[in-house]
Amino acid sequence: MQDDRIPEQAASERDTSEETARLAGLISELAGLSTEQANPERGDLDLLPTLDLVHAMNAEDRRPAEAVAAQAERIAEAVDGITARFRQGGRLIYIGAGTAGRVGVLDASECPPTFGTDPGMVVGLIAGGDVAIRSAVEDAEDDDRAAAESLRALDLGADDTVVGISASGRTPYVLGGLAYARSVGALTVALAANPGSAIGAAADIPIEVVVGPEFVTGSTRLKAGTAQKLVVNMLSTLSMIRLGKTYRGVMVDLRATNEKLRARSVRTLIQLTGAAQDDAVRALTEADGSVKLALLMLFTGASADAAAPALRAANGILREAVTGLS
Repeated sequence: MQDDRIPEQAASERDTSEETARLAGLISELAGLSTEQANPERGDLDLLPTLDLVHAMNAEDRRPAEAVAAQAERIAEAVDGITARFRQGGRLIYIGAGTAGRVGVLDASECPPTFGTDPGMVVGLIAGGDVAIRSAVEDAEDDDRAAAESLRALDLGADDTVVGISASGRTPYVLGGLAYARSVGALTVALAANPGSAIGAAADIPIEVVVGPEFVTGSTRLKAGTAQKLVVNMLSTLSMIRLGKTYRGVMVDLRATNEKLRARSVRTLIQLTGAAQDDAVRALTEADGSVKLALLMLFTGASADAAAPALRAANGILREAVTGLS
């Protein structure tokens, strides 16, 4: 039978047909995700008084902590893996798109002031680049090569850890980054909000924090985003604790680089050692602003010249350095 359509028309119709098929496949895929389901108990949200809305949303917000607790063993496994690689000079690198990417960038940006780390030790990569931190770049998540290119530019290696974050667990940007990370021998961790996720299957350690349907259907910046923040808090904070960057639950690897931090540093020295303020100030000055070194000096009576090598020999673990000098 003769096709009377002009070639351009035929090509356009083929493209439309292919797009329709792809869209149908994606709709079917999303329909199977718990984070995309509508909550049958939330059909009347627009009719509720504001106070009832607050109570209802707060009740939903209790679920992420429970879901995170159910993944405790895998989170601990990830923390131990990250810590081991930190000790070998490796880095922790988060990759994600949209809210998930911003969660990773936020955690990475807070590590230097909290733990005195080099900015390159914990890194956050977001689909679409830095502009996507403030503005939505929605199509960037479909680029399955972009994360790999960024990781390659960072000279990713076997001593590094890559944590892929995706509420759906199927984001192409994250899948591509995890595939590249595994190809160079890096430790890979997946953080998803759906069970049996594609990124979970692609990673060494899958952490699937299943929070269920969102308060507003499909808005994964809510419970899924909260769960992501809880987990990355653990990954970075607990790894830093393992590295000795806290003492008795207090941040001791910060440096007094401004007046507020200097006041906090002196207060920390007084709190942990019972030293007089003048002695704390003097120790901090001699330690060139290093709280951990000043603590070691106050605990042991050692000079900065004697305490510094002892702290290095203890790999920065204050308790071990104190024992070594006592």
